[in-house]
Amino acid sequence: MTVSTCVVLLACACGPQKPEGDESPAAQPAQPTRAAQPGKTSATPSPSSPAGKPSATPAGSQPVPRTKEGAIQRYEQFLRAVGREDITTVCEVAGPAAKQAEDQGFGPCTSTFLVTFRAIPPARKKALRTATVDPRRVTVVTSGKVEIPTAAIRASVTFTEDEFSSGTLEYLKNTWYITD
Repeated sequence: MTVSTCVVLLACACGPQKPEGDESPAAQPAQPTRAAQPGKTSATPSPSSPAGKPSATPAGSQPVPRTKEGAIQRYEQFLRAVGREDITTVCEVAGPAAKQAEDQGFGPCTSTFLVTFRAIPPARKKALRTATVDPRRVTVVTSGKVEIPTAAIRASVTFTEDEFSSGTLEYLKNTWYITD
């Protein structure tokens, strides 16, 4: 088995589901920042410094920029969390997609992703821990929605669509979430 279990979880969450109280502002600063994730410690360097060290700065209430770069940073956070088996971060970033999969009978994110973690070979997990995203391959659908194809994932191994599906991220509640 491979990362395909992850594909099943994310693929089952067809279409966006916005969490209650979507308060995304109409416009955000156009320049990327290294804002920490709410309630999390950022372990993801910005896309421009893929070899950067994790930040030890505790998360605050700063929003993630509503930019392509902000979405890439968030998706890299997700990829690396999968590689580290960080269930808390994975379920937080993939919250809307995981909730939809749970509503369709797949169970809660915290238990379904544990199965996913066991299915990923160690070499692939290691590759995900340092994975980056090629910004040239990311498609901005709207100012609050981006598509990140599997081909945009840069890692020491090549991932296929069968192993790791493309990601749709939407800007909800001042940050990016995987919604499909």
